[in-house]
Amino acid sequence: MNQLGIKQARMNQSMDINLASQPFGRERARIAMLAGVCAVLSLSLGIFLILIAKERAQVSTLHRTIRIEQQQLATLDRQQNQFQSVIGRPANADVFSKSVFYNELIARRAVSWTRVFEDLGHVMPRTVQLVSLRLPQVVASSDRDKNHIELNMLVGTQQPAAVLTLSKNFEASTLFGAVAFQSQQPPTQNDPLFRYTLMVPYVQKF
Repeated sequence: MNQLGIKQARMNQSMDINLASQPFGRERARIAMLAGVCAVLSLSLGIFLILIAKERAQVSTLHRTIRIEQQQLATLDRQQNQFQSVIGRPANADVFSKSVFYNELIARRAVSWTRVFEDLGHVMPRTVQLVSLRLPQVVASSDRDKNHIELNMLVGTQQPAAVLTLSKNFEASTLFGAVAFQSQQPPTQNDPLFRYTLMVPYVQKF
């Protein structure tokens, strides 16, 4: 009986050990799973912290760039005010008006020579010939509406009275103005024409 009792006690002890080990295995698996979840959360937290740090760095850089741009804009505003004060002086009004007029001519692809000759054809008498026409000179005034082109031309005619008619036609035209005679040449053996060099203002309508 003693031997049977000893064997029975040993079997009971073995069963107690097996029954105790099963809950411990489940607990260990649960701890391992929680450890994995914590590791994932820690990794995610690290990534978020890195992203936040980068975002803050970008915001700081953006603020610094905005400050620099604002400083540059303030400098440009001061320079613009200085330029406007210089341009606004009466002594510089003519220069500014002339520059604006040049820019307008460039924007409109300059003067149309075809239009110039067409307009001249409407005021020149048949007995007056256009011998030459120099490049037009831009004349600017403080009043922008008075900006115009100055035409320097050489005309010839066998009848001097026709030049007076030409002058009257210029003055009566809305595109031209008063004529300023520069020089006069009488006829020669090789050239039977009276030659007149004159300046006339011209406003081309675009």
